[in-house]
Amino acid sequence: MNLNNLSAKKICRLVSAGMVFSMLVITGIFGGIMQDIRIFIVGGTLTLCAFFWIWLLVLIFGKRLSHFTSNLCRTLDNMIDGNEELQKSNDSETLFARINHRLIRLYEIMQKNRHKVDMERQELQMLISDISHQVKTPVSNLQMVTDTLLTKPVSEEERMDFLQGIRSQTDKLDFLFQALVKTSRLETGAIRLEKKNSSLFHTLAQAMSSIVYAAEKKEIAVSVDCPENLIISHDSKWTSEALFNLLDNAVKYTPSGGKISVSVVQWEMYVEVKVTDTGKGISESNQAVIFRRFYREEEVHDQQGVGIGLYLAREIVTRQGGYIKVVSELRQGSEFSIMLPVR
Repeated sequence: MNLNNLSAKKICRLVSAGMVFSMLVITGIFGGIMQDIRIFIVGGTLTLCAFFWIWLLVLIFGKRLSHFTSNLCRTLDNMIDGNEELQKSNDSETLFARINHRLIRLYEIMQKNRHKVDMERQELQMLISDISHQVKTPVSNLQMVTDTLLTKPVSEEERMDFLQGIRSQTDKLDFLFQALVKTSRLETGAIRLEKKNSSLFHTLAQAMSSIVYAAEKKEIAVSVDCPENLIISHDSKWTSEALFNLLDNAVKYTPSGGKISVSVVQWEMYVEVKVTDTGKGISESNQAVIFRRFYREEEVHDQQGVGIGLYLAREIVTRQGGYIKVVSELRQGSEFSIMLPVR
């Protein structure tokens, strides 16, 4: 007989029958040995009492087991249906209460994972929508220019203008794809930031070298105040990328003849790299959203860019244990500060 295939009730009945049968056999043996009718009477009475109480125990156990199974199935059905509230047992000493408590914990974990998956799905949909929106304009411009070149006669001067337009749109697409690749590799962990003790002056110099030409072209005065011997633990390559994004924005949104200043201050817990410009400024209502991916203010859509620089800068700094803060007023310029931990 395979006990694994028997229900709990059948097992209780078998045990009860075995106990009654054993008591009857023992009573018969002792009665036969002692040759006393009273032993049979007492033994029979005890057997009947035992049978009654065992039967009552099996009945109560069966009802409790049925109630436990019903509650357990109801809890599992609620988990499957995704009900927000699960019934909690008031009696923490019962077996069902202990199992129910663990099921509720499991359910909460499942709900969190489900919510996380839904959020990731929404973010993916938003990302696809944003990429489609960003790519649509340059692709449409490229199609329009190439169709014009293929179907209409143009002068050499017009042809050069069209080619310059094609180059501009392809540069925009290349910049977009490069930014997306960097962001994707950073978010998925394909690139891990490696913090090492290195010169912050060298990191800042790398970022500055990429905006010097654009600043000179707009006649923007750039000043830098950074100790050359300042050594902190940071990822030089990616921190330079974050600084470049701040400086690049400062150059874009500062009018010709403006000023950009970069200063480095060492505090007790952090090193602050402050980028200050005399540009258009950012309204208080927009300061909370400028770090979103692909976010761009309506009034700056004529400027080159895709709205991913600040998002990428914040990701880089945050993953090193730091943070970025901004202070700005409309027509009063902006002040971005990267706070990097000393250790």
